[in-house]
Amino acid sequence: MDKWAPIAPSKPGGPSNQHNLSSRFASVLKPSKPSARGSFASGPLVGRWPENVILGIIDFLPIPDLPNVARANRTLARLVKDETGWEVRCKWLGLAADTSITSPKKEKSRQLSINDDDFGDFSSQGHGTSGNNDVFEDVDFGDFEGAKPNGGSLNGKKENNLLDFDDLPLPSNTNSSKGQQKTGFFALSPNPTPTKSKFSSFGSSTLSNIPPGMWYKTYRKYHLSMIPYCEILRSSPSPSSTLSLLFPPQKPSLLPDQSNLLFSLILFLSPRLQPLRDWGFLRQALLAASDRFDSTCLVAFEVFDGKKDEDGMKVAAESSWKVWEAGGGSRDQWECGRVWVEKREVFYDTARWDSAENIIKVQSPTGATTRQLDFTPMDAFISHVLEAFRIDAEFAKRVFPTNARVILSFCDRVASDVIGEYIHPLLSQARAVSQDLFLQATAATFVQAWKLVDLVMEVVGDEKATISREKVEDTVFRMFEQHLDEYLDDETERVKHHLEDICKAWDQQLGAKDPGSRSLGTGPTFLTSANPDQVKRNVLAGFKDALLLPVTIVPRTVTFATNAIVTGSTQAVSGLAMLNPQKWTGSNGKIVKKESSEGGDVVFELPDTAEVVEKVNDGNNDLDEKSGYNLEVPSQKVEKDDSRSVTPSGKDKEDTFDKLQLLVSLDTALELIQADRDSLKRAETFAKYPGRAGLHVREAIEEIFILMLKAAGDRHIAPGFRIATNQMSTYKPSEHETTTSVAPLLQFFELVHIGDTIQSMIQVYFDKELSPYVDKTDFLTAVMREKKRFESVLDDAVAAGLNAGIEVLMNQVEHIIITKTGPREYYPVDGAPMDLGPTKGCQEAIKCLEMHCNLLRGSTSKEVLEVFYQEVGIRLQAILQRHLKRQIISLEGGFQIIADLNTYHAFVASLKQQRITEDFANLKMLGHVYIVSDAKDLAQIVRDVTRYGGTFTPEDIYEFIQRRSDWKKIEKTVDKAMYALSVREDCVIM
Repeated sequence: MDKWAPIAPSKPGGPSNQHNLSSRFASVLKPSKPSARGSFASGPLVGRWPENVILGIIDFLPIPDLPNVARANRTLARLVKDETGWEVRCKWLGLAADTSITSPKKEKSRQLSINDDDFGDFSSQGHGTSGNNDVFEDVDFGDFEGAKPNGGSLNGKKENNLLDFDDLPLPSNTNSSKGQQKTGFFALSPNPTPTKSKFSSFGSSTLSNIPPGMWYKTYRKYHLSMIPYCEILRSSPSPSSTLSLLFPPQKPSLLPDQSNLLFSLILFLSPRLQPLRDWGFLRQALLAASDRFDSTCLVAFEVFDGKKDEDGMKVAAESSWKVWEAGGGSRDQWECGRVWVEKREVFYDTARWDSAENIIKVQSPTGATTRQLDFTPMDAFISHVLEAFRIDAEFAKRVFPTNARVILSFCDRVASDVIGEYIHPLLSQARAVSQDLFLQATAATFVQAWKLVDLVMEVVGDEKATISREKVEDTVFRMFEQHLDEYLDDETERVKHHLEDICKAWDQQLGAKDPGSRSLGTGPTFLTSANPDQVKRNVLAGFKDALLLPVTIVPRTVTFATNAIVTGSTQAVSGLAMLNPQKWTGSNGKIVKKESSEGGDVVFELPDTAEVVEKVNDGNNDLDEKSGYNLEVPSQKVEKDDSRSVTPSGKDKEDTFDKLQLLVSLDTALELIQADRDSLKRAETFAKYPGRAGLHVREAIEEIFILMLKAAGDRHIAPGFRIATNQMSTYKPSEHETTTSVAPLLQFFELVHIGDTIQSMIQVYFDKELSPYVDKTDFLTAVMREKKRFESVLDDAVAAGLNAGIEVLMNQVEHIIITKTGPREYYPVDGAPMDLGPTKGCQEAIKCLEMHCNLLRGSTSKEVLEVFYQEVGIRLQAILQRHLKRQIISLEGGFQIIADLNTYHAFVASLKQQRITEDFANLKMLGHVYIVSDAKDLAQIVRDVTRYGGTFTPEDIYEFIQRRSDWKKIEKTVDKAMYALSVREDCVIM
């Protein structure tokens, strides 16, 4: 047992003993360099806790509890005296270190080390006297008296004396924060830094030359200065008497001085500091006195207001706001600002404005009376309200403190109680009239109300950091939000019905049986143009210009040709209606011809794009009302030149196929886009709505575009192509005189051009109007999925039509080959002169194919075009094989066959489709079997399967050579050479 030794106790922070596990772990946790106080577990240990954790706890302790903590041991006493905590408390109170304060005692040279005993050597300090105390002498410092064991004395001090913090060594400069902000347990209050008062002096937040203990002494001096006022709060029976005691009538003080004292007391008696045991009771008395002081300031403010004394009003407002902002008011809203806003005249002089005046009665030329919107009365109302608001807001900016945000409160009241009260009845009446009127009025009234936002930001000026634009916008958003959901539902419902009505009107025109009810117009435009691609580019260029025309959201009475009411986007509609290429009289795609009201033809020129853009950019505000580009159009009538019926009857059967291209109307597509754009622009007015409402707006915008895609694809394009496909199937080449062109296919190609143009227009519309609200890269969004489906609908319709068109085209080609090929083309009379060029039937067939293949170029995708070419080649080869099997071919005629096959091969090679080109190269080689005179050689050619690249088998070739005129002579020899038998000799019929 003598080799065992007792384990010596280890002091925190001292040398670790190998048998002391706690010390060993502590040495591992101890960082190599001291870190900032905000770190959670760093620095030396106090017991088993990191020092910074203890400091964080001490920061949250009430001031009266700190002496008890300091009495525990020297380490805690050092931490209580740590300058960082006292600096934070001083900054909370708005104090700067007072370097003029000197300690009444000489600084002790002895410094406390963390290696000292935890409980220190209290006995060495045991005989102090009250005369040496240097902590808040003779002042109640929140029951700082310690416990009184052993007959009422502690550590040799008299029981009535306070703990002397200066008996403990002061910390060195290394323990002061030196400007570092705490990031651990304590964060500075968000309350603004108070203004300078007679109890505080302001300077740098942390001075590098502050002596040790200066922050503590600064706080002590401030604490002592507050005690007399706390005594008044304890003894005062009522709030009014509290103010009388704090500010005696015999010593008058100014409102700013009174507010400074109340402000200092509010910060002092705060939950953050808890400077006295009864701080809660004192704070309640102080808040009651602050309410009374707020009322005093309000009375003074109104007195100065009656005298038109802006300086006096400003002093009273600032004094009241300072106390209320620090928490000295029990009301939710600052009374001085609220009362001033309530007294504004703008809230009481709006009775003379009637919102119903914006709905007017208009008599149409037929004598019918309709109701429309004219916002001239609302213009006057908004101008009056905004002017009154401007005057009062500029006054508020001069009088009230910036942080009070009185202008924002005033704006909120004007938006809800003035503008809102004008708008709500107007929308109710508009809805009672019609859904269209309600939709127009909703967007227009929101644009008018939005002017308040722009005015507020103009008045605020350099105070935008305090009153942000988002907060001002929220006032209008809150006022209007009650109408938003109803508007969005009605908007999507209305545009759906409107698009359906446009499609139904088109269906009725297609089904009209009275030729007089249809305007017949001219033939195709794209195909008769020298450059269909240029025509399409002209259409899209004009369409882009029309999209730049702004939509008029706020309707007014204007002079437009004859006196008419221009509502919605009439001018933009006129621009869109001019884009039909069938109405152009010029080659540049810019000139539009329309019928005037006097019966003559008027030619209009669309505005130049740069000019339109300049017009659009004249406005400064993105939600400002737009005025459309002024087109001098004498008639608002929109023609439908390409609206045709395809019902055949009698002699009109020939004309039926000439009108297939009119089954899909460019004008109807423009109407659909125009109606959709009107609705989209109205919904766009609310695009800035935040939160859930903003999400609903964006969903409505997407839904509006999706409805247009469905109407254009499922209700207009697909039915038109389906009718055209069915009509093409009834075409019979023998009933038509023209051979080089196939009327239904020709018109179907025009239909494909129109469909492709509509798709391009919708793409332009999507890029210009939907891009800000849709992520183009996200193919899973509803808009991108529906757009892809629309493109698939068009592709499927074109593919189905082309399939039927190819059938019609190849029937025509076969008809040409049959009718144009003479009976002895390939079996000429002996001695007749030979022209080794292609036959007339071959030439006509090639001409027909080339024309239709060239027409399709540029109107559909490359993939569809390749499929079309391949199908033409495959079917043409089948036609030629059938054609050869119908002929009787002599040796001289064989050369004519080769000439025709070479011509067909050259045509197919021009299509640049490798597969069918190889097949026709093999077909060309087939012509050689008709010019070989020797039967045995012919048999060898037939048996050579590699000669035709696998396209033809020997049996196929055998079938072709049976059409030779000398077949009866060579049949036996060929059979014997091919099969080593003679049919007549070796075959027996049983």
